[in-house]
Amino acid sequence: MVSVNNISVEFSGYTLLDNVSFAINPRDRIGLVGKNGAGKSTLLKILVGKQTPTAGQVVVPADYTIGYLPQQMAVADGRTVLEETLQAFACLHDLQNRIGCITQELASRTDYESDGYHKLIEQLNETNDHYYLLGGDNQEGEAEKTLLGLGFKRSDFLRATSEFSGGWRMRIELAKILLQRPQLLLLDEPTNHLDIESIQWLEDYLKDYNGALTLISHDRVFLDNVTNRTIELLLGKAYDYKVNYSKYVVLRRERREQQMAAYENQQRMIEKTEEFIERFRYKATKSNQVQSRIKQLEKVERIEIDDEDTRTLHIKFPPAPRSGQVALSVKDAGKRFGEQTIFSGANITIERGEKVAFVGRNGEGKTTMLRMATGQLPYEMGEIRIGHNVHVGYYAQNQDEIMDDKITVFDTLDKVAVGDIRTKLRDILGAFLFRGDDVDKKVQVLSGGERSRLAMAKLMLQPYNFLALDEPTNHMDMRSKDVLKNALMNYGGTLLVVSHDREFLDGLVSKVYEFRDGRVREYLGGINDFLQHRKIENLKEIERKAAPETPATTSAPKEPVKSYEQKKAQERQVRKLKNDIEKIEARIHQHEQAIAAMDAQLAQPEQLNEDFFRRYEREKRMLGQAMYEWELLLDE
Repeated sequence: MVSVNNISVEFSGYTLLDNVSFAINPRDRIGLVGKNGAGKSTLLKILVGKQTPTAGQVVVPADYTIGYLPQQMAVADGRTVLEETLQAFACLHDLQNRIGCITQELASRTDYESDGYHKLIEQLNETNDHYYLLGGDNQEGEAEKTLLGLGFKRSDFLRATSEFSGGWRMRIELAKILLQRPQLLLLDEPTNHLDIESIQWLEDYLKDYNGALTLISHDRVFLDNVTNRTIELLLGKAYDYKVNYSKYVVLRRERREQQMAAYENQQRMIEKTEEFIERFRYKATKSNQVQSRIKQLEKVERIEIDDEDTRTLHIKFPPAPRSGQVALSVKDAGKRFGEQTIFSGANITIERGEKVAFVGRNGEGKTTMLRMATGQLPYEMGEIRIGHNVHVGYYAQNQDEIMDDKITVFDTLDKVAVGDIRTKLRDILGAFLFRGDDVDKKVQVLSGGERSRLAMAKLMLQPYNFLALDEPTNHMDMRSKDVLKNALMNYGGTLLVVSHDREFLDGLVSKVYEFRDGRVREYLGGINDFLQHRKIENLKEIERKAAPETPATTSAPKEPVKSYEQKKAQERQVRKLKNDIEKIEARIHQHEQAIAAMDAQLAQPEQLNEDFFRRYEREKRMLGQAMYEWELLLDE
């Protein structure tokens, strides 16, 4: 158990965290929530020991392992994706050495009945269990499975990490942390770098994870699916709820309503008591009652209302000038980078006033298509046309990289503002929670959420009638996302948004284009309709991949022959898999028998030598490998 005891953090007289205390128990699934700047990331840094609190302490048990994924981190270059991921298993070399040392010591000792000898056997078994829990002799298999789950393709494994964007390299770091299987996982906005399919894989992984988890995320659905406890940071204080995010929202509102009702009742009682005291203070006949009421007031434990940060964004996009009926037309468009074709044959039509989402795995071309459509990137194939009188406002995903760190918040807007709008810059910044001295802050000191808000404020400076937004909710807190979503729902222009945030897209868009396997597919309906279609389509894809491809034909009489060939091919594949499974089950049985026989020999340790322990360890490793292969074949 990790214990946080009265943690306080102060910066230049400002209190960020004030006597925060809580405990993290085994198997806890904690969602750490609060507005941008509430101290969530700071608290994770304190938990992992990367920052020291002003007061208080964190108590961590000896030999307790913590894995930490920050929002931004330096990632290593010079290795391939698989080589870098396998660095997660560096600790296994120490375990192997430990197993070797214990085995050698057991072989050299003759005090078979002593406590020390039995403790060594226990240590050997524990170290072996730990070794296989962390991947054992199947390090590459575990690494490949995790990388595939996080969205990498097998063809990526031998590519250099330097070829990948920052978001993909963060996925490599996440894979390394997951493979180390620490007792406590600390994840700061892990979904910012993942697409919808990878998020769903990570959800499933974390549900079955055997350790504890403390997570910062602004994805409501992800929090609900993964966490069972919510800690809110609000104006320096921590409020602990033993429920997931959606239930926390309800309980928080109920708690505040109850608190407010009790406070108002107490205030009425105090007011009446003080009125009685004032009225009869100088009447001798009431002196005893007055003194009694005074003592009663002194004993009252005053109810205090929790402070609440009521600041919120006020976004209302300027009226959108009318454009032509077709805002964007894309015909047979595609994009290549060198010899690699990202996608081709894309056909997209977005009409005036439509709200459309681009979704799909990272690397499939969503951002590339958005940049091509907005003129940020040239295209080589097909045709892309912006409609008549369409004025595009573009929000880039990498706002934190393209902003000038050296200038202030105010100057960021002042550099791009023209005309009368310059007289309203402070009002616009105020609507985005930059007030007072905040407008004089340098961009380099802003949090990720503050940078996102500043970039969104820049879009307010001109009356665009087509907004192209690339992951606009990254780093935004819950309230800011809600306000932005409502503003976009009321926006009179055309919207094209790239996002992996299911809750944000739900109810906002009415058409979805999916980028997958080099093609672009259109789905009419919202994001939930798309996900339902996609699950059905996934099953069909699995069936198609199970059989070898045959030449397509438009002749109706030949269709039954094609189905028959596919069925036969599938039956052959199933028979082969069943035979492979039977062979591995026989191997497993042999290894289990051998280990059982060796376990019986352990009862007579005086007859054992170092060679016996080596064979014993080899049998256990071979059994672990066979079990892993059996699981893979069974899944297939």
